[in-house]
Amino acid sequence: MHSSRLTRFCAALLFLALGGTAFAAEPAKPPPGAATPPAAAKPPRDEAADAATYARCLRLAASNPAAARVLAGAWAARGGAHPAEHCAAVALFHLGQYKEAATRLDALAHQMNKGPADLLAGVLDQAGEAWLMAGDPVRAYADCGAALILAPDDPDILTDRAQAAAAAGHYRKAVGDLDRVLGKRPEAVDALVYRAAAYRALGRLDPALADADKAVSLKPRSLSALLERGNIRRLKGEKAGARADWLEIRQLAPKSPEAVAAAANLRRLEAQGSAPPR
Repeated sequence: MHSSRLTRFCAALLFLALGGTAFAAEPAKPPPGAATPPAAAKPPRDEAADAATYARCLRLAASNPAAARVLAGAWAARGGAHPAEHCAAVALFHLGQYKEAATRLDALAHQMNKGPADLLAGVLDQAGEAWLMAGDPVRAYADCGAALILAPDDPDILTDRAQAAAAAGHYRKAVGDLDRVLGKRPEAVDALVYRAAAYRALGRLDPALADADKAVSLKPRSLSALLERGNIRRLKGEKAGARADWLEIRQLAPKSPEAVAAAANLRRLEAQGSAPPR
Protein backbone atom coordinates (compact mmCIF):
# COMPACT_ATOMS: atom_id res chain seq x y z
CA MET A 1 0.00 0.00 0.00
CA HIS A 2 1.18 3.54 -0.72
CA SER A 3 2.82 4.62 2.55
CA SER A 4 2.49 8.41 2.24
CA ARG A 5 -1.17 8.28 1.23
CA LEU A 6 -1.86 5.66 3.90
CA THR A 7 -0.45 8.00 6.56
CA ARG A 8 -2.66 10.91 5.44
CA PHE A 9 -5.69 8.65 5.20
CA CYS A 10 -5.14 7.18 8.67
CA ALA A 11 -4.83 10.58 10.31
CA ALA A 12 -8.08 11.77 8.76
CA LEU A 13 -9.93 8.56 9.53
CA LEU A 14 -8.86 8.69 13.17
CA PHE A 15 -9.94 12.31 13.54
CA LEU A 16 -13.35 11.79 11.99
CA ALA A 17 -14.24 8.34 13.30
CA LEU A 18 -13.06 8.84 16.86
CA GLY A 19 -13.63 12.56 17.12
CA GLY A 20 -17.39 12.24 17.04
CA THR A 21 -18.31 11.89 13.35
CA ALA A 22 -19.72 8.45 12.64
CA PHE A 23 -19.68 6.95 9.16
CA ALA A 24 -21.76 3.86 9.83
CA ALA A 25 -25.36 3.52 8.78
CA GLU A 26 -27.91 5.21 11.00
CA PRO A 27 -29.47 2.97 13.65
CA ALA A 28 -32.90 1.55 12.91
CA LYS A 29 -35.80 3.70 14.06
CA PRO A 30 -38.34 2.21 16.51
CA PRO A 31 -41.76 1.29 15.06
CA PRO A 32 -44.51 3.96 15.23
CA GLY A 33 -45.97 4.31 18.70
CA ALA A 34 -43.09 2.57 20.42
CA ALA A 35 -41.38 4.33 23.25
CA THR A 36 -37.98 5.67 22.40
CA PRO A 37 -35.43 4.14 24.75
CA PRO A 38 -33.26 6.63 26.56
CA ALA A 39 -29.85 7.10 24.99
CA ALA A 40 -27.14 5.38 26.96
CA ALA A 41 -24.57 7.79 28.21
CA LYS A 42 -21.15 7.05 26.79
CA PRO A 43 -17.98 8.11 28.52
CA PRO A 44 -15.88 10.48 26.43
CA ARG A 45 -13.16 8.76 24.44
CA ASP A 46 -9.54 9.48 25.14
CA GLU A 47 -8.58 10.68 21.67
CA ALA A 48 -4.88 10.86 22.51
CA ALA A 49 -4.94 7.23 23.62
CA ASP A 50 -6.87 6.24 20.49
CA ALA A 51 -4.35 8.07 18.30
CA ALA A 52 -1.48 6.28 20.02
CA THR A 53 -3.21 2.91 19.63
CA TYR A 54 -3.85 3.53 15.94
CA ALA A 55 -0.25 4.56 15.30
CA ARG A 56 1.05 1.55 17.19
CA CYS A 57 -1.33 -0.79 15.39
CA LEU A 58 -0.29 0.44 11.96
CA ARG A 59 3.41 0.18 12.82
CA LEU A 60 2.81 -3.39 13.93
CA ALA A 61 0.82 -4.11 10.76
CA ALA A 62 4.02 -3.58 8.77
CA SER A 63 6.53 -5.14 11.18
CA ASN A 64 4.48 -7.82 12.98
CA PRO A 65 1.09 -8.14 11.27
CA ALA A 66 -0.03 -11.09 13.39
CA ALA A 67 0.39 -9.00 16.54
CA ALA A 68 -1.36 -6.07 14.85
CA ARG A 69 -4.34 -8.25 14.04
CA VAL A 70 -4.65 -9.25 17.71
CA LEU A 71 -4.32 -5.63 18.81
CA ALA A 72 -6.90 -4.47 16.27
CA GLY A 73 -9.38 -7.12 17.41
CA ALA A 74 -9.02 -6.15 21.06
CA TRP A 75 -9.30 -2.47 20.18
CA ALA A 76 -12.43 -3.08 18.11
CA ALA A 77 -14.01 -4.83 21.10
CA ARG A 78 -13.33 -1.69 23.17
CA GLY A 79 -15.02 0.53 20.58
CA GLY A 80 -12.11 1.25 18.23
CA ALA A 81 -14.60 1.62 15.36
CA HIS A 82 -13.38 2.19 11.81
CA PRO A 83 -9.71 2.78 12.65
CA ALA A 84 -9.56 -0.61 14.38
CA GLU A 85 -11.26 -2.25 11.39
CA HIS A 86 -8.89 -0.50 9.04
CA CYS A 87 -5.81 -1.60 10.98
CA ALA A 88 -7.08 -5.19 10.99
CA ALA A 89 -7.45 -5.09 7.20
CA VAL A 90 -3.96 -3.62 6.74
CA ALA A 91 -2.56 -6.36 8.99
CA LEU A 92 -4.28 -9.00 6.86
CA PHE A 93 -2.76 -7.41 3.75
CA HIS A 94 0.73 -7.68 5.24
CA LEU A 95 0.03 -11.26 6.30
CA GLY A 96 -0.55 -12.08 2.64
CA GLN A 97 -4.26 -12.75 3.24
CA TYR A 98 -5.18 -10.47 0.38
CA LYS A 99 -8.69 -11.72 -0.35
CA GLU A 100 -9.77 -11.36 3.28
CA ALA A 101 -8.11 -7.93 3.46
CA ALA A 102 -9.95 -6.83 0.31
CA THR A 103 -13.25 -8.13 1.65
CA ARG A 104 -12.76 -6.29 4.95
CA LEU A 105 -11.83 -3.07 3.15
CA ASP A 106 -14.88 -3.34 0.88
CA ALA A 107 -17.06 -3.79 3.96
CA LEU A 108 -15.40 -0.79 5.62
CA ALA A 109 -16.07 1.31 2.51
CA HIS A 110 -19.74 0.29 2.67
CA GLN A 111 -19.92 1.30 6.34
CA MET A 112 -18.33 4.64 5.46
CA ASN A 113 -20.71 5.40 2.60
CA LYS A 114 -21.75 8.71 4.19
CA GLY A 115 -18.21 9.78 4.99
CA PRO A 116 -16.00 12.29 3.19
CA ALA A 117 -15.35 11.41 -0.44
CA ASP A 118 -11.56 11.45 -0.15
CA LEU A 119 -11.58 8.97 2.75
CA LEU A 120 -14.00 6.65 0.99
CA ALA A 121 -11.86 6.84 -2.15
CA GLY A 122 -8.82 5.88 -0.09
CA VAL A 123 -10.50 2.79 1.34
CA LEU A 124 -11.79 1.71 -2.08
CA ASP A 125 -8.35 2.14 -3.61
CA GLN A 126 -6.75 0.07 -0.86
CA ALA A 127 -9.38 -2.60 -1.46
CA GLY A 128 -8.44 -2.50 -5.13
CA GLU A 129 -4.77 -3.02 -4.28
CA ALA A 130 -5.69 -5.99 -2.12
CA TRP A 131 -7.89 -7.53 -4.82
CA LEU A 132 -5.05 -7.17 -7.31
CA MET A 133 -2.66 -8.96 -4.96
CA ALA A 134 -5.36 -11.63 -4.47
CA GLY A 135 -5.29 -12.28 -8.21
CA ASP A 136 -8.64 -10.68 -9.01
CA PRO A 137 -7.88 -7.75 -11.35
CA VAL A 138 -11.54 -7.37 -12.33
CA ARG A 139 -12.57 -6.50 -8.77
CA ALA A 140 -9.44 -4.43 -8.38
CA TYR A 141 -10.34 -2.40 -11.48
CA ALA A 142 -13.91 -1.93 -10.25
CA ASP A 143 -12.86 -0.69 -6.81
CA CYS A 144 -10.25 1.67 -8.24
CA GLY A 145 -12.82 2.94 -10.73
CA ALA A 146 -15.26 3.62 -7.90
CA ALA A 147 -12.50 5.46 -6.06
CA LEU A 148 -11.82 7.63 -9.11
CA ILE A 149 -15.45 8.71 -9.25
CA LEU A 150 -14.89 10.20 -5.80
CA ALA A 151 -11.35 11.45 -6.44
CA PRO A 152 -11.04 12.16 -10.17
CA ASP A 153 -7.52 12.30 -11.61
CA ASP A 154 -5.84 11.14 -8.40
CA PRO A 155 -2.46 9.95 -9.75
CA ASP A 156 -2.02 7.14 -7.22
CA ILE A 157 -5.47 5.70 -7.85
CA LEU A 158 -5.00 6.02 -11.62
CA THR A 159 -1.72 4.12 -11.32
CA ASP A 160 -3.41 1.37 -9.32
CA ARG A 161 -6.24 1.10 -11.85
CA ALA A 162 -3.71 0.92 -14.66
CA GLN A 163 -1.99 -2.01 -12.94
CA ALA A 164 -5.33 -3.76 -12.58
CA ALA A 165 -6.15 -3.12 -16.24
CA ALA A 166 -2.80 -4.52 -17.36
CA ALA A 167 -3.21 -7.57 -15.13
CA ALA A 168 -6.55 -8.21 -16.84
CA GLY A 169 -4.92 -7.83 -20.27
CA HIS A 170 -6.47 -4.44 -21.04
CA TYR A 171 -3.24 -2.72 -21.98
CA ARG A 172 -4.79 0.19 -23.88
CA LYS A 173 -6.84 1.11 -20.82
CA ALA A 174 -3.67 0.91 -18.75
CA VAL A 175 -1.86 3.26 -21.13
CA GLY A 176 -4.78 5.69 -21.01
CA ASP A 177 -4.67 5.91 -17.22
CA LEU A 178 -0.88 6.20 -17.18
CA ASP A 179 -1.02 8.98 -19.76
CA ARG A 180 -3.12 10.93 -17.25
CA VAL A 181 -0.70 10.16 -14.43
CA LEU A 182 2.34 11.24 -16.43
CA GLY A 183 0.54 14.37 -17.57
CA LYS A 184 0.53 15.39 -13.90
CA ARG A 185 3.76 13.70 -12.82
CA PRO A 186 6.07 13.45 -15.84
CA GLU A 187 8.92 12.11 -13.71
CA ALA A 188 6.95 9.37 -11.94
CA VAL A 189 9.31 6.43 -12.42
CA ASP A 190 6.79 3.72 -11.50
CA ALA A 191 4.26 5.07 -13.99
CA LEU A 192 6.92 5.20 -16.70
CA VAL A 193 7.87 1.59 -16.06
CA TYR A 194 4.24 0.44 -16.06
CA ARG A 195 3.51 2.29 -19.29
CA ALA A 196 6.67 0.86 -20.88
CA ALA A 197 5.46 -2.64 -19.98
CA ALA A 198 1.98 -1.91 -21.38
CA TYR A 199 3.45 -0.54 -24.61
CA ARG A 200 5.66 -3.64 -24.85
CA ALA A 201 2.60 -5.88 -24.46
CA LEU A 202 0.94 -3.93 -27.29
CA GLY A 203 4.00 -4.38 -29.50
CA ARG A 204 4.81 -0.66 -29.46
CA LEU A 205 8.49 -1.08 -28.73
CA ASP A 206 9.74 2.39 -29.62
CA PRO A 207 7.58 4.30 -27.09
CA ALA A 208 8.15 1.45 -24.63
CA LEU A 209 11.92 1.91 -24.86
CA ALA A 210 11.58 5.69 -24.59
CA ASP A 211 9.66 5.30 -21.31
CA ALA A 212 12.11 2.73 -19.96
CA ASP A 213 15.12 4.88 -20.91
CA LYS A 214 13.58 7.88 -19.13
CA ALA A 215 12.81 5.79 -16.05
CA VAL A 216 16.43 4.56 -15.85
CA SER A 217 17.78 8.07 -16.40
CA LEU A 218 15.62 9.38 -13.55
CA LYS A 219 16.43 6.47 -11.22
CA PRO A 220 19.49 4.56 -12.43
CA ARG A 221 19.27 1.97 -9.64
CA SER A 222 15.60 1.14 -10.21
CA LEU A 223 15.46 -2.63 -10.53
CA SER A 224 12.05 -2.63 -12.20
CA ALA A 225 13.15 -0.03 -14.75
CA LEU A 226 16.32 -1.96 -15.60
CA LEU A 227 14.40 -5.23 -15.89
CA GLU A 228 11.79 -3.70 -18.17
CA ARG A 229 14.37 -1.95 -20.35
CA GLY A 230 16.22 -5.25 -20.72
CA ASN A 231 12.99 -6.95 -21.78
CA ILE A 232 12.33 -4.30 -24.41
CA ARG A 233 15.91 -4.28 -25.65
CA ARG A 234 15.79 -8.05 -26.15
CA LEU A 235 12.62 -7.75 -28.23
CA LYS A 236 14.24 -5.04 -30.33
CA GLY A 237 17.24 -7.30 -30.95
CA GLU A 238 19.56 -5.28 -28.71
CA LYS A 239 20.80 -8.36 -26.89
CA ALA A 240 24.03 -6.86 -25.56
CA GLY A 241 22.08 -3.98 -24.02
CA ALA A 242 19.51 -6.36 -22.54
CA ARG A 243 22.27 -8.48 -21.03
CA ALA A 244 23.93 -5.39 -19.55
CA ASP A 245 20.68 -4.31 -17.86
CA TRP A 246 20.04 -7.75 -16.40
CA LEU A 247 23.60 -8.12 -15.14
CA GLU A 248 23.29 -4.70 -13.49
CA ILE A 249 20.26 -5.93 -11.56
CA ARG A 250 22.12 -8.98 -10.31
CA GLN A 251 24.96 -6.75 -9.18
CA LEU A 252 22.72 -4.22 -7.42
CA ALA A 253 20.40 -6.65 -5.62
CA PRO A 254 21.37 -10.30 -6.18
CA LYS A 255 18.60 -11.70 -3.93
CA SER A 256 15.75 -9.57 -5.25
CA PRO A 257 12.79 -10.91 -7.27
CA GLU A 258 14.01 -8.78 -10.16
CA ALA A 259 17.39 -10.53 -9.99
CA VAL A 260 15.64 -13.90 -10.18
CA ALA A 261 13.79 -12.77 -13.31
CA ALA A 262 16.98 -11.29 -14.77
CA ALA A 263 18.88 -14.54 -14.17
CA ALA A 264 16.16 -16.49 -15.96
CA ASN A 265 16.34 -14.08 -18.90
CA LEU A 266 20.12 -14.40 -19.04
CA ARG A 267 19.87 -18.18 -19.09
CA ARG A 268 17.49 -17.98 -22.03
CA LEU A 269 19.89 -15.69 -23.88
CA GLU A 270 22.78 -18.06 -23.27
CA ALA A 271 20.69 -21.06 -24.31
CA GLN A 272 20.07 -19.30 -27.60
CA GLY A 273 23.80 -18.80 -28.04
CA SER A 274 23.31 -15.03 -27.89
CA ALA A 275 25.54 -14.18 -24.98
CA PRO A 276 28.83 -12.51 -25.87
CA PRO A 277 32.09 -14.10 -24.62
CA ARG A 278 32.91 -13.36 -21.00
